[in-house]
Amino acid sequence: MEYTKLGSSGLKVSRIALGCMSFATPSERSPWTLGDEDAEPLFRQALDAGITFWDTANVYGRGSSEEITGRALKKLARRDDVVLATKVFSPMHEGPGGSGLSRKAIMEQIDASLKRLGTDYVDLYQIHRFDPETPVEETMEALHDVVKAGKARYIGASSMWAWRFASMQHAAELGGWTRFISMQDQYSLIQREEEREMFGLLADQGVGSIPWSPLGGGVLARPWGDRSTVRSKNGPAVDRQGRPVVQNSDKATVDSVARIAAERGVAMATIAMAWVLRNPVVDAPIVGATKPHHLTDAVAALDVELTDEEVTSLEQSYTPREPTFF
Repeated sequence: MEYTKLGSSGLKVSRIALGCMSFATPSERSPWTLGDEDAEPLFRQALDAGITFWDTANVYGRGSSEEITGRALKKLARRDDVVLATKVFSPMHEGPGGSGLSRKAIMEQIDASLKRLGTDYVDLYQIHRFDPETPVEETMEALHDVVKAGKARYIGASSMWAWRFASMQHAAELGGWTRFISMQDQYSLIQREEEREMFGLLADQGVGSIPWSPLGGGVLARPWGDRSTVRSKNGPAVDRQGRPVVQNSDKATVDSVARIAAERGVAMATIAMAWVLRNPVVDAPIVGATKPHHLTDAVAALDVELTDEEVTSLEQSYTPREPTFF
């Protein structure tokens, strides 16, 4: 495993992050998630591979992901050996502190997350989305107070327009409050819109990227049209705005991944992940593992250096699209 600092902060993280959305109480909406018994071997495999950066959220499995992650952490590792991240924003209940980024919500939800995780602090506390109904100053001061109370070591953000992220960082600077060190944004060979504005901003601000869905929801890990997995059969076909998640033009990109993977004798997922990792602003792509080979293929990407010709082949068929803020 390789390790790096998250952005320009001093926080050292593994270059592959374990996404814990896959570990939760199964439901009709997400029948592919794994409970404690099935998740434990994947946590063990992650630790054996040196993957010590674990990412979850309060809303995953309505809190059950945090509970499963917390139990695994207590059983399998020393708390100080794992960089633990969670998130706040999405609805947990209908009360005034149940969602959003108000001071009330942030203070209520950090305590609830810590209880479910079975720890007295998280290393990285992230806002899951931007809250247009709350002043950015209120949010940033509340997050700063969470850090000063020792309940979080650092703060991060996720999936928003670059100008909104800039406004929050600016508010923190003016108020003398804690600034974000990370941006968890969607980035893959079939969703590259962060290259337009966000990645330049992150580089300028010294903020690290920890991309979600680096395999395009698994599309880049299988031959075009293969919907043989539980996740592919139950994943959304459109985003919240009704736009297709996958476009017909993505076939050429998937085909290029398949060809290069075959030529190199590695998994398609390894090639797609290697492409994400080569971006200098990317620190640790998030892997939502449900099978052992998901982690094996991701770690293998650290040893793949794509040629200029391979990169051109992978990138040349990309079709611009709107960012997906699920």
